[in-house]
Amino acid sequence: MFERIKQMIIKEFIQVFRDRRMIAIVFLTPIMQLLAFGYAVTTDVNNISTAIYDLDKSYESRELVRRLKSSGYFDIRYVAQSPDEIRELLDRGKIATALQIDRGFSSDLKNRRQTEVQILVDGTDSNTATVAMDYANRVIIKYTKDMERQRVEPVRIDLRTRAWYNPDLRSKNYNVPGVIAIVIMLTCLLLTSMAVVREREIGTMEQLMVTPLKPIELMLGKTIPFAIIGFFDVFLVTMVGIFWFDIPIKGPIQLMPLATAIYLFSVLGIGLFISTISRTQQQAMMATFLFYIPAVLLSGFMFPIENMPEIIQYGTYINPLRYFLIIIRGIFLKGNGLDILWPQMGSLFVLGVVVIAISALRFRKRIS
Repeated sequence: MFERIKQMIIKEFIQVFRDRRMIAIVFLTPIMQLLAFGYAVTTDVNNISTAIYDLDKSYESRELVRRLKSSGYFDIRYVAQSPDEIRELLDRGKIATALQIDRGFSSDLKNRRQTEVQILVDGTDSNTATVAMDYANRVIIKYTKDMERQRVEPVRIDLRTRAWYNPDLRSKNYNVPGVIAIVIMLTCLLLTSMAVVREREIGTMEQLMVTPLKPIELMLGKTIPFAIIGFFDVFLVTMVGIFWFDIPIKGPIQLMPLATAIYLFSVLGIGLFISTISRTQQQAMMATFLFYIPAVLLSGFMFPIENMPEIIQYGTYINPLRYFLIIIRGIFLKGNGLDILWPQMGSLFVLGVVVIAISALRFRKRIS
C-alpha cells in the first residue's frame, strides 16, 4: 500500500514540475500575492467592538460613554470591571477598542483641572486601530467643546492612546500573515482540482483504475504532494514576510505546522470535491475561482466581518479561511498560543473532517 502511494506521489511531483504553468503557480503566485497585499490600501470601518472601564461612574463619564455609543462608530459590548478583564477581551479578540475613565474624571472637570481618558486599541488590524482612535478623538474633542460652552474656563482632557500587539500600526503586519492563508488556499485548490481532472481529460484515469490502486490510495496519492507544496509555500511566504517586510512573530512558531495541517485538511478536501464536479481543467479552474473569491471576501481578510449583514456573518462560519486568519494573525502579532486559539483550531478541524468526508465519498463514487 505504502509503496503504491509513494509511486503516485512521485508521479504527481513529476507531472507538476514538468508543466511550466504549474511551476509559476507554485513559486511565483505566492510572491506576487505577498507583494500586492503587503502594500495594499486598507478601508474604513464601523461598528467597532468596544469595552468600557469606567472607574468614575459619574454623570460626566456616563455622558462621554453615551456620546461614544451614539456616534455610530462604536459597539459597546462589554462593561469591564478590571484591567485584567480588558486584557482578556483583547487577547481573545472579542473587542477591538477599550475606553478607560479613571477616578476623579468628574471632579477634575468641575474644578477645571486637566483630566485623563485612555483608549486601548487592538493594533493587530492597524487600519481598524487607526480609525478607532480617530473616531474616539473626534467624540472626545466634541464633548470637550460642549463642556467649554457651559463654563468660563476651558476644559482640558488629556487623551492617551495605546495600541496593543502592533504598536506602529503597520498595515503590512496585518496583511502579510493573511497572505499566507490565501496563498495556501489558492495554490492547493488549483493543484488538487486540476490534477484529478487532468487525469480524466487525457484518458489516464482509466489506466489508473485498472491498476491495483485502491480509491483511498489514489486519493492520498493525489493530495499528499499538494499538501507538501502547501507547507513549502507557508515557509516561503513566511521567510519573505520576516526578512523583506520585517513582520514580527510574537507567538509560538511551532504551532504553525499543526495549524497549517488542519487548514490543509479542509482546503484539499474542497479541491477534491471540485475535481468530482468538473469534467475539464477549464471547468475546474472556473469552479475554483468561484469558490476562492467569495471565500476571501467573506473571511475578514479585506473587510471586517462585523460590518457585513448578519445573515452573511453566519455564512462565514463555514469558511475555513476565516478561522485560519485568526490563528495565523494571533501567532504572528498577538503571541497567542493553543490556550487562546483552540476554539478556532477545533472549529477548523471539525469543518475539515466534514469536508474531507463528503469529498472522499464523492471521489470514491466518481472513480468507481
